[in-house]
Amino acid sequence: MAVIDNLFTVGWVRKTIWRLWYPFLTRRLRDESVFFLNYAFEEEPPMGIPLSPENEPNRACIQLYHHVAAQVPLRGREVLEVSCGHGGGAAYVTRTFEPKHYTALDLNPAAIRFCQEHHRREGLVFRQGDAEHLPFEGGTFDAVINVEASHCYPDFPRFLAEVARVLKPGGHFLYADFRFADGLAKWEEALASCPLQIQKMRTINAEVLRGMDRNSARSLELIDRHLPKFLHGLGRDFAGVQGSRIYNALVSGELSYRSYCLVKAV
Repeated sequence: MAVIDNLFTVGWVRKTIWRLWYPFLTRRLRDESVFFLNYAFEEEPPMGIPLSPENEPNRACIQLYHHVAAQVPLRGREVLEVSCGHGGGAAYVTRTFEPKHYTALDLNPAAIRFCQEHHRREGLVFRQGDAEHLPFEGGTFDAVINVEASHCYPDFPRFLAEVARVLKPGGHFLYADFRFADGLAKWEEALASCPLQIQKMRTINAEVLRGMDRNSARSLELIDRHLPKFLHGLGRDFAGVQGSRIYNALVSGELSYRSYCLVKAV
């Protein structure tokens, strides 16, 4: 594990690993209608947002997106999501918050094909692209959403600069992710020095753990059926099941999961 952790500190190695892992996961899960790849969120008392029967199994993952997206009004706005995964969050935010247009970007071409097949909604567009080289003109979007993906990026400050570039003046960056204790200072420094101002920050370890508790049984079942045994440990960490390294780090505080709302100056 130490060797793997050390490799993940090398930017190009980390990006290469994720370039392989995510298409592999998409292929393995393509027949399961797995629309969310993020961890989960459950408040106390429960958030209780209304969901249709077909969306109820994904409640905990949806609630994380709801928590992030609800920080500012999105109705009638131009919204970009960077690293949309399998598109469940993009579809939920589009139908719930009613942006004018919602562009969802992901590095994984297999995921984009999956999204285009499964999430056909007016105003929702999926395209392949790199978070560190956003393929859009400056000042295009009123809001940028990024949920639990930036820890995969080799150059996080560059990503923040790209977010600031594509936002309109007064636009918002709605963001959630985690870092281990040894990466906290670097994370905080990048956020403090980027061309955006922090309006809100909330540590949500407890809420994410409750969401993981809701999802653990289903996640373990998918791991057992779709991943080879030598990848079960990685799969359990990726899914955040009870007893996994990620889960235990959230419990101990070794890992900090936070949500943010940042704004671009007018």
